[in-house]
Amino acid sequence: MNIVAFQASTAERRSQVHLVVDNLAAAKTVLDAERLTYTENDVAQVALPNRSGELARVAAKLGEANININYAYAGIEPNTNAPLLFFGVAEVGRAAQLLDQTVSAAAGR
Repeated sequence: MNIVAFQASTAERRSQVHLVVDNLAAAKTVLDAERLTYTENDVAQVALPNRSGELARVAAKLGEANININYAYAGIEPNTNAPLLFFGVAEVGRAAQLLDQTVSAAAGR
Protein backbone atom coordinates (compact mmCIF):
# COMPACT_ATOMS: atom_id res chain seq x y z
CA MET A 1 0.00 0.00 0.00
CA ASN A 2 1.29 3.46 -0.89
CA ILE A 3 0.23 6.72 0.69
CA VAL A 4 -0.65 9.00 -2.21
CA ALA A 5 -1.41 12.09 -0.09
CA PHE A 6 -1.04 13.00 3.57
CA GLN A 7 -2.12 15.85 5.84
CA ALA A 8 -1.90 16.04 9.63
CA SER A 9 -3.21 18.63 12.07
CA THR A 10 -4.23 19.02 15.69
CA ALA A 11 -7.29 20.63 17.16
CA GLU A 12 -8.67 20.56 20.68
CA ARG A 13 -6.07 18.05 21.88
CA ARG A 14 -6.85 15.63 19.07
CA SER A 15 -4.75 14.75 16.09
CA GLN A 16 -6.36 14.36 12.73
CA VAL A 17 -4.69 12.71 9.76
CA HIS A 18 -6.03 12.68 6.21
CA LEU A 19 -4.65 9.91 4.02
CA VAL A 20 -5.25 9.01 0.42
CA VAL A 21 -3.97 5.51 -0.32
CA ASP A 22 -3.76 3.35 -3.41
CA ASN A 23 -5.20 0.29 -1.63
CA LEU A 24 -8.12 1.10 0.67
CA ALA A 25 -8.65 -2.49 1.86
CA ALA A 26 -5.01 -2.80 2.98
CA ALA A 27 -5.15 0.57 4.74
CA LYS A 28 -8.31 -0.43 6.62
CA THR A 29 -6.69 -3.72 7.66
CA VAL A 30 -3.69 -1.86 9.11
CA LEU A 31 -5.82 0.77 10.87
CA ASP A 32 -8.11 -1.92 12.32
CA ALA A 33 -5.14 -4.00 13.52
CA GLU A 34 -3.80 -0.93 15.34
CA ARG A 35 -7.27 -0.25 16.76
CA LEU A 36 -7.26 3.27 15.38
CA THR A 37 -10.49 5.18 14.95
CA TYR A 38 -11.08 6.40 11.42
CA THR A 39 -13.75 7.53 9.00
CA GLU A 40 -13.82 7.29 5.25
CA ASN A 41 -14.55 10.37 3.17
CA ASP A 42 -14.54 10.95 -0.55
CA VAL A 43 -12.45 13.83 -1.86
CA ALA A 44 -12.28 15.54 -5.25
CA GLN A 45 -8.93 15.02 -6.96
CA VAL A 46 -7.32 17.07 -9.71
CA ALA A 47 -3.94 17.22 -11.43
CA LEU A 48 -3.10 20.83 -12.22
CA PRO A 49 -0.57 22.12 -14.73
CA ASN A 50 2.50 23.74 -13.20
CA ARG A 51 1.51 27.32 -14.06
CA SER A 52 1.03 30.38 -11.90
CA GLY A 53 -2.56 30.92 -10.81
CA GLU A 54 -3.88 27.40 -11.46
CA LEU A 55 -4.90 26.76 -7.84
CA ALA A 56 -6.64 30.14 -7.66
CA ARG A 57 -8.43 29.42 -10.94
CA VAL A 58 -9.88 26.05 -9.89
CA ALA A 59 -10.72 27.30 -6.39
CA ALA A 60 -12.59 30.23 -7.96
CA LYS A 61 -14.52 27.82 -10.22
CA LEU A 62 -15.59 25.83 -7.15
CA GLY A 63 -16.63 29.06 -5.43
CA GLU A 64 -18.62 30.21 -8.44
CA ALA A 65 -20.49 26.90 -8.29
CA ASN A 66 -21.19 27.47 -4.55
CA ILE A 67 -18.99 24.53 -3.59
CA ASN A 68 -17.18 25.33 -0.34
CA ILE A 69 -13.67 23.92 0.13
CA ASN A 70 -13.53 22.52 3.67
CA TYR A 71 -9.90 21.44 3.41
CA ALA A 72 -7.29 20.76 0.74
CA TYR A 73 -3.95 19.03 0.53
CA ALA A 74 -1.48 17.78 -2.06
CA GLY A 75 -0.06 14.42 -3.04
CA ILE A 76 1.61 12.51 -5.84
CA GLU A 77 0.04 10.39 -8.56
CA PRO A 78 1.39 6.86 -7.93
CA ASN A 79 2.15 5.88 -11.54
CA THR A 80 3.65 9.12 -12.86
CA ASN A 81 4.68 11.02 -9.71
CA ALA A 82 2.69 13.98 -11.04
CA PRO A 83 1.42 16.41 -8.39
CA LEU A 84 -2.23 16.07 -7.35
CA LEU A 85 -4.53 18.28 -5.31
CA PHE A 86 -7.32 16.91 -3.14
CA PHE A 87 -10.31 18.97 -2.04
CA GLY A 88 -12.60 18.05 0.82
CA VAL A 89 -15.99 19.33 -0.28
CA ALA A 90 -19.62 18.46 0.47
CA GLU A 91 -20.48 17.72 -3.16
CA VAL A 92 -17.57 15.53 -4.23
CA GLY A 93 -19.08 14.23 -7.48
CA ARG A 94 -20.11 17.66 -8.68
CA ALA A 95 -16.78 19.18 -7.66
CA ALA A 96 -14.77 16.42 -9.38
CA GLN A 97 -16.74 16.90 -12.60
CA LEU A 98 -16.25 20.68 -12.47
CA LEU A 99 -12.52 20.32 -11.77
CA ASP A 100 -12.10 17.90 -14.68
CA GLN A 101 -13.95 20.27 -17.02
CA THR A 102 -11.90 23.25 -15.82
CA VAL A 103 -8.56 21.48 -16.33
CA SER A 104 -9.63 20.09 -19.73
CA ALA A 105 -10.70 23.55 -20.88
CA ALA A 106 -7.37 25.04 -19.74
CA ALA A 107 -5.44 22.34 -21.60
CA GLY A 108 -7.18 23.41 -24.82
CA ARG A 109 -5.87 27.00 -24.53
